Amino acid sequence: QVQLVESGGGLVQAGGSLRLSCAASGSTASINAMAWYRQSPGKQRELVARISSGGSTIYADSVKGRFTISSDNAKNTVSLQMNSLKPEDTAVYFCNVLRVVGGGTFTYWGQGAQVTVSS
Repeated sequence: QVQLVESGGGLVQAGGSLRLSCAASGSTASINAMAWYRQSPGKQRELVARISSGGSTIYADSVKGRFTISSDNAKNTVSLQMNSLKPEDTAVYFCNVLRVVGGGTFTYWGQGAQVTVSS
């Protein structure tokens, strides 16, 4: 099992910045990727950004150029720096970890962190 503890988030005005952090503990060997998803009321959970253990990153088109994902493999942490925030970025943000072990894939989720951007 992997436990994920998120920190950061909160309330910010449009144009402001926030930083989310997530620390993984437990069975952290063979982590293949770490990511951030978000979900707003009435919408499906969507991928915001993902970083592989090798450092490759992907971003949702809606956050490209504004958000930056980074990780520290030695500390098993992942962060999301969010700049130029917009009201439409308001959502609960979830940390996600993907492990590949023995040919199987395992996904773990954090408890979620509320991000609210006021106009």
